Amino acid sequence: MSAERSSRRSPPRARGARVEAFDPFGQPHPAVAVDVILFTIAGRELRVLLIDRQLPPFAGHKALPGGFVRVDESLDEAAARELEEEAGVRVRWLEQLYTFGALERDPARRVISVAYFALIDAAGLAPRAGTDATAVGWFDVRRLPKLAFDHAQMIAYAHERLRYKTEYAPVAFQLLPNDLTLGQLQAVYEVILGKPLDKRNFRRKVLGLDILEPTGELRQEGRGRPAALYRFRARRFADLGGGVVLDF
Repeated sequence: MSAERSSRRSPPRARGARVEAFDPFGQPHPAVAVDVILFTIAGRELRVLLIDRQLPPFAGHKALPGGFVRVDESLDEAAARELEEEAGVRVRWLEQLYTFGALERDPARRVISVAYFALIDAAGLAPRAGTDATAVGWFDVRRLPKLAFDHAQMIAYAHERLRYKTEYAPVAFQLLPNDLTLGQLQAVYEVILGKPLDKRNFRRKVLGLDILEPTGELRQEGRGRPAALYRFRARRFADLGGGVVLDF
């Protein structure tokens, strides 16, 4: 080791010298926030719930529902609270997606955000703006307006995760009635995946897994012959777990 490098080393600590404990409250520290990506399907579109921000930064911009975590609540509790306060929506389940911590993602301060997401049936919901939101609504993920912060990146990441989940989890079935047709099921998969699927190949794969039970009933869907109704076999799907189940 050169003399120059050696001289840069810290001097040895004297034996018995007291080591000062690190004080996190004496140092600058980031704030922690949560943001919620809530997807639904309507009109053969995958849509995401957005609010209009009332406060700076990005006042007047579209954004995801979200806000800062309180010291007396968990991350899950904060996500549920912010979604209800800003958008007037309650959901039974949110999945933690990813932690976004780019240094300048919030121009006002250093903020680390934990993102949550879910795919829900929005038919019975009536979103309403609250707290620091002036409006709320559903937007097609393919035609999003300019968004605040890094929320466009969050939505893209959540959409990609949703695509992957269709391979090993029954996410599409939670948007459908108990008695469903293969046409309805294929339409949901096409919206989530963002591409058309071959009808014959789709039906062969789905029926081959034995995850649908025929009800013996028929339903008229437009012109042509009535479509057969099926019922999802959740336990059978679970038994196929441990890897890719449906790969289109």
